[in-house]
Amino acid sequence: MQRREFIQKIACGSAALVLPITFSACGSVGKRVKFGVCADVHKDIMHDADDRLKEFVRSMKDQEAEFTVQLGDFCRPYEYNTKFLNIWNSFPGPKHHVLGNHDMDGGFSREEVVKFWGSHARYYSFDIKGIHFIVLDGNDLNPSEDRASGYKRYIAEGQLNWLKRDLELTDKHVIVFSHQSLENEEGIENSREVRGVLENAVFDSGEKKVLASLSGHHHTDYAARINDIYYIQINSMSYSWLGGDYKTIRYSAEVDKEYPWIKYTVPYKKPLFASVEVTPNGFIKILGAKTEFVGPTPTDLGVPVPKENSPIVPTITTRTLDL
Repeated sequence: MQRREFIQKIACGSAALVLPITFSACGSVGKRVKFGVCADVHKDIMHDADDRLKEFVRSMKDQEAEFTVQLGDFCRPYEYNTKFLNIWNSFPGPKHHVLGNHDMDGGFSREEVVKFWGSHARYYSFDIKGIHFIVLDGNDLNPSEDRASGYKRYIAEGQLNWLKRDLELTDKHVIVFSHQSLENEEGIENSREVRGVLENAVFDSGEKKVLASLSGHHHTDYAARINDIYYIQINSMSYSWLGGDYKTIRYSAEVDKEYPWIKYTVPYKKPLFASVEVTPNGFIKILGAKTEFVGPTPTDLGVPVPKENSPIVPTITTRTLDL
């Protein structure tokens, strides 16, 4: 396959998302690897976040996942969230964390969140069965005066230099985890620069090392292929944000009183998460899930149709892609 500038949209389908990859001899995938991934649980917003997380952990135990990873907006480091964190830690294998922008809400530092979670660091990498996994922190400050307003969503020079070096040192194929998408500047502000680093990581044969990048943050279900690397957005486990124009109490008055932010969302009836399998013969399979909205749908409420890469759906699509 020629390496060239293009974006290929991945259409929704009814089968598992299968991304065939040709592995080079220097980057042998080794044994089969399966892991569980979830995003944007939002313990500090959802009243039933504990039950949602329990279902995820139970499913990953049943599927015998090698490890789990949550892609951010998980829980803030309040002592009362220890019980929630204990549910996550009940998974018997390795557990990995990505920092989301909302995990520092309330004035917490990134270091405080990392310590509370028992995570390795703000950004780091690890190897499992012939695959190199990289965790990025997209919450750096953009030093430019033209930075976007709102939450920080940038990968600064120090982290970029670390990423380049980490990619140089590995002799394995790579999967990247981040909270904000690397697909475009609506996620990470300097996403083009970060993608360039990923694209420039190659084996001696010239084949790219990086296979895919998985992200959360956008509470949507979308995937794209940019210069032979797949960028896959994992939908929120809990809801899609609609905002103040569409406030709707979807549970009870008691729930609304204790969890007042839920009415700004359209929750998903059942938790959304996915399992990802990398096979020895060169496939990545992503098995998603589908549920229903709680209460009136965005269409019922007259929510404008969003952009193509931001569908409001209670789904992590099970898709198939052929190279």
